[in-house]
Amino acid sequence: MGTRLYVGNLPFDADQEQIRELFSRDGRSVTEVKLVTDRDTGRPRGFGFVEMGSAQDADGAIRELNGRDFGGRPLTVNEAKERSGGGGGGFGGGRGRSRY
Repeated sequence: MGTRLYVGNLPFDADQEQIRELFSRDGRSVTEVKLVTDRDTGRPRGFGFVEMGSAQDADGAIRELNGRDFGGRPLTVNEAKERSGGGGGGFGGGRGRSRY
C-alpha cells in the first residue's frame, strides 16, 4: 500500500488545516495535504490528496475515515491511483474519411 490517499466528497469550505487535523488523529503522521481547486475560478473542487507518513498510517486512515461524516458529507478515502500517461482527448483514431 502506498501512503498517498485520495479524499473525495469534501465539503467545499474545508481547508488544508482541517483535513490535516482529521487525518492526524490517533497519532497518525501527515506529511502533505493538497486540496484540488478549479484552475479558472480558484474554487475548491471537493477532493484532494493526503500524503501519510507511513503505509500503516495510510491504512489506519482509510479504515477509520472512509464513509465517515465530515461537514455533513460522507468522505471517500482510498489509496490514490497513479495517473496513466495515456493523454486523453484525441479524435477517434482515424475512423472515417478525411474530406481534405
